[in-house]
Amino acid sequence: MTQPVNINNTPYSLPDVTSWHDRFLQWLERLNASPKLYQWSLSNPLTRWVTRRRTQKLFDLMSGFVYTQVLLGCVRLDLFKMLQQAPADLKQIALRVGVPEPVLQRLLLSAVSLGLLEFRSRSRFGLGPLGVPLAIHPGIGAMIEHNHLLYGDMQDPLGFMKNAWQGGMAEYWPYAHDEKAADRAPKDKFSRYSDLMAASQGFVVQEILSSYAFDDHRCVLDVGAGKGRFASELARHAPHLTLQLFDLPPVLDLAKANVSAQGLLDRMRLCPGSFLLDPLPQGADLVTLVRVAHDHPDDVVKLLLKKIHAALPVGGVLLLAEPMAQTQSDAHEGYTQSDAYFHFYLLAMGAGRLRTPEELMGLMQEAGFVQIERAPNTMPIHAQILVGRKPQCLP
Repeated sequence: MTQPVNINNTPYSLPDVTSWHDRFLQWLERLNASPKLYQWSLSNPLTRWVTRRRTQKLFDLMSGFVYTQVLLGCVRLDLFKMLQQAPADLKQIALRVGVPEPVLQRLLLSAVSLGLLEFRSRSRFGLGPLGVPLAIHPGIGAMIEHNHLLYGDMQDPLGFMKNAWQGGMAEYWPYAHDEKAADRAPKDKFSRYSDLMAASQGFVVQEILSSYAFDDHRCVLDVGAGKGRFASELARHAPHLTLQLFDLPPVLDLAKANVSAQGLLDRMRLCPGSFLLDPLPQGADLVTLVRVAHDHPDDVVKLLLKKIHAALPVGGVLLLAEPMAQTQSDAHEGYTQSDAYFHFYLLAMGAGRLRTPEELMGLMQEAGFVQIERAPNTMPIHAQILVGRKPQCLP
């Protein structure tokens, strides 16, 4: 490991290790370790489901890599799009994908067990409930394919933790650990990750557009705009807006071609630069920061937030949207497992980290923003949304 990593605040630990809650958990831990309790819980119809569910969850953790490889195999064979057209039997699918029937059958049966596919009449296979989104949203398949880099880096998890940023993921995202990547990295690297960001951003974009009202704004600056996926969707969603796109020069070259093809270039001003080295353009009353902060360490995020604050007029607004670490209230809704993925994805990517909403709100406040609040949205696993204002008057 060649550079320092910021330490995450533990989002919902108890400060007093001798509290009654800790003593209760220690007693419960000893109870769960009892072989007699295990046998009793299986014999009791009222408790059997708890033990079975816990055992299944542990088995799923152990088998998770196999599940992801089944998913990747289905994506690479394009099974979801194929079966969206019409259900097919084993022989028909084998002829189309060029895989021997005995081997392919294992993949198909495994996909059925995971809810990706399901059995249909006449020994055919069709899409399962989890396969339908994969057939209609290409961005999910793009991320599944991309995650193969992460799994390759983490084949030896202990070796990975001692030598992060040396694998395929770090090489894929040059800007995350090289502030002069725009000058040193080949142009095709920017095209590759920009395509992925655009393909995988659809769910986040919809969360923002359905959760925040843009009626009171006239000009939006999107920092880290990529190929302009969010800016383009926002332009169609709010026709009264003009937009500024800020990103590295080779990325904005891709954005220009993309927004031109959509007939939106006349409503957009392209502003090439690096927020590490350059000031941000002025003139916007709303700045959007979509899946950017979590890519960077605290010192970079603090610098960026201060630059955003300086670029905004008094009363201007910052909207920050990205996946965030879950807090205790979120744990009751079952979202916390996604944290494990993002913690290690961001570690492999560079020096960023997954932050709680409270941490990000604290960084926004430190940069000078006030009236900071969470904008409720329906699917926090895709992103959570924070909004803060630049004060109307000097302190």
